[in-house]
Amino acid sequence: MQSEVVELGRNTQTDRWVRRFSQIGKSDTAVAGGKGANLGELTQAGFPVPPGFVITADAYLRSMESAGVRERLVELARGSIEDDAALARASAELKQIVRGAGPTAEVRAAVAQAYAELGDDVRVAVRSSATSEDTAGTSFAGMNETFTNVSGLEQLIERLVDCWASVWGKRVLVYRQSQHMLDEPAIAVVVQRMVDSTRSGVMFTANPANNQRDRVVIEAAFGLGEVVVSGQVEPDTYLVDKQGPTLLETRVGNKTHQLRWSASGGQQRLDLDAEQMRAQVLGEAEVAQVAELGLRVEQHYAAPQDLEWAFDASGALFLLQTRPITTLDTASNPEGAELLRGLGASPGRAAGPVCKLASPADGDAFPPGSVLVASMTSPDWVPVMRRAAALVTDGGGMTCHAAIVSRELRIPCVVGARTATTGLRDREVITVDGREGRVYAGDVTGASAAAAAPSTAATPTGAVEAAGATATKLYVNLAIADQAERVAALPVDGVGLLRAEFMISDALGGVHPKKLIADGGSQSFIDLMSESLLRITRAFAPRPVIYRTYDFRTNEFRGLSGGDAFEPHEENPMIGYRGCYRYVKDPGLFDLELDVLARVREETPNLHVMIPFVRTAWELESCLERIDRHALGRQRGLLRWVMAEVPSVVYRIPDYAKLGIHGVSIGSNDLTQLMLGVDRDSEICAELFDESDLAVLSAIRDIVQAASANGLTSSLCGQAPSNRPEFAEKLVRFGITSISVNPDAHVRARRVIDAAERRVLLEAALKR
Repeated sequence: MQSEVVELGRNTQTDRWVRRFSQIGKSDTAVAGGKGANLGELTQAGFPVPPGFVITADAYLRSMESAGVRERLVELARGSIEDDAALARASAELKQIVRGAGPTAEVRAAVAQAYAELGDDVRVAVRSSATSEDTAGTSFAGMNETFTNVSGLEQLIERLVDCWASVWGKRVLVYRQSQHMLDEPAIAVVVQRMVDSTRSGVMFTANPANNQRDRVVIEAAFGLGEVVVSGQVEPDTYLVDKQGPTLLETRVGNKTHQLRWSASGGQQRLDLDAEQMRAQVLGEAEVAQVAELGLRVEQHYAAPQDLEWAFDASGALFLLQTRPITTLDTASNPEGAELLRGLGASPGRAAGPVCKLASPADGDAFPPGSVLVASMTSPDWVPVMRRAAALVTDGGGMTCHAAIVSRELRIPCVVGARTATTGLRDREVITVDGREGRVYAGDVTGASAAAAAPSTAATPTGAVEAAGATATKLYVNLAIADQAERVAALPVDGVGLLRAEFMISDALGGVHPKKLIADGGSQSFIDLMSESLLRITRAFAPRPVIYRTYDFRTNEFRGLSGGDAFEPHEENPMIGYRGCYRYVKDPGLFDLELDVLARVREETPNLHVMIPFVRTAWELESCLERIDRHALGRQRGLLRWVMAEVPSVVYRIPDYAKLGIHGVSIGSNDLTQLMLGVDRDSEICAELFDESDLAVLSAIRDIVQAASANGLTSSLCGQAPSNRPEFAEKLVRFGITSISVNPDAHVRARRVIDAAERRVLLEAALKR
């Protein structure tokens, strides 16, 4: 059947919507996208590519045209990038338009025919292939959607539409603007038969860490390659000389688990025992086999490649994907080029020549003032570390030996850099930035004032000193990580409210969390959230960052992809299924948040947790027990706060204190809404919404005083102090511990707090 279709040629109507890999090549990017064109090119060149087909960019454009929305999409996307809130709204609306349109009947029929040719309900990967993706000038890697282990035509069609919608994601819109890509976007979608990988990984046919084009770097792990691409495990790393090819160096990683396809769909995690963790993934002959495949691909494209590969249970080697390496510099390691990135474990900047040691027994060969580069350290390494200007390790986290000792020795340290021992060269001069977790080529310590501007802003001495001018702490409210460094430079005491919803929406990629979990996207969510959150906690360290766990309402969740299947309809979601109660009834996303918080606190323990919309003591108790059972709850110094938004909190503070709560933060928006019975989003009743109403102020006073009486700190993070700084004086008089305002209100809020404290002191003195 397949041969008959191929013989029809490219002029049939079906071929306009679907192209088999054997029908496309590298010149077909406009039709098949970068990924699809590459796979077709590789198939025609005889490489071992799993069979598949491409749903063309024309299929997307025709479907949008047929639904009458094509012009609307382009119009709505224009001018929506400058403001983040407007961008988020536009992206959501664009995705909704695409999902409402869906494929035309003729596109659907063509997809059904091509899918049937692969086998009966065969499991496939469905990958976005943007028409500007994976080309030498741009890389959309990770921005458009990819789905794996998809089975059945209906599920395939759903994933196709999800891929189409992803062309209007926030990150894609911003990236297109940054690359000055002003043409109408179109997207192709690759459908490819799955490989049940027993061993897999990535390969670079040039070393991206140091631009060595005569080296091949292979990273390998057991099971699916996602654990390598997403950094879930420390993979084996093989450094290969292209001559031969010859294996030069092997570093066996600590592989804690593998992922395999589940027969019921999705992925399953299989933990590895101690012996399997340290087992070598590839033998020398297999390393050579993988390297030879990469060199053939590089020769075919006449450019260094970034490839994904896999062995199945039979031992067959497959080429899953390739793209040009877009990060190689034309010169080798120009001064200031970033060579590596890991975890910033001990702050400071220092430069020196690299000295790689395999064992502390080689310490006599270590020149004082060099940068020690090792796979990992132990107590035996301390004598060598004392003579080092800085330290870089392949593995480790913020509590590993290298991190702890480096901080005590006050030398810059970057841990978890993965390829330091293979990517850095002995005696080459590098600069280690232990705050940012980056390693640069050459001695750029003299440029630290400019190059490390985010670091300087992260803990501004003047800001911290100025922040101590009032007894009432002044915090800021934050919602996105992009503002972290700028806001952290302000004279404030920390983040009193980190609204996580924007970051979560971005990490979910427009997908409902239950759907994301079912599709195996949990780890991607954790990685994206951790990256965003670390940007904030690093910038503010050691000042506290109070993270409010998610408080989406059902109407907001229903708007996500797949939300209709999981979310109930509520007439009044403002007082419905939200906050703490949701974590008790359906803890899936909450558990992922706890995973994120635990990971981030390993590096930045200034992060603390706050539970929103707490109605009753029993639901709070259940939620806190869940935290205590999690690794997060066992971390030292974790503060547990609750939002005071529901009037019942006025009566429950003694009970909450007994449950181990450290502080309460008054959400004046919700508290006003519930005290006065006014929907805070209602335009009709807007004049009734008044945070200064005597009933609301009385509740705030009672909360502050009850918190103080029970040994809890108190804060307020609503809009009132930001919009009307004089409101802050009332809070000071109530005895509130801290006030959290929008960043642009910090100056006048500080002045009001200072004046209020002076008046309170003066009045007290006059009464004596």
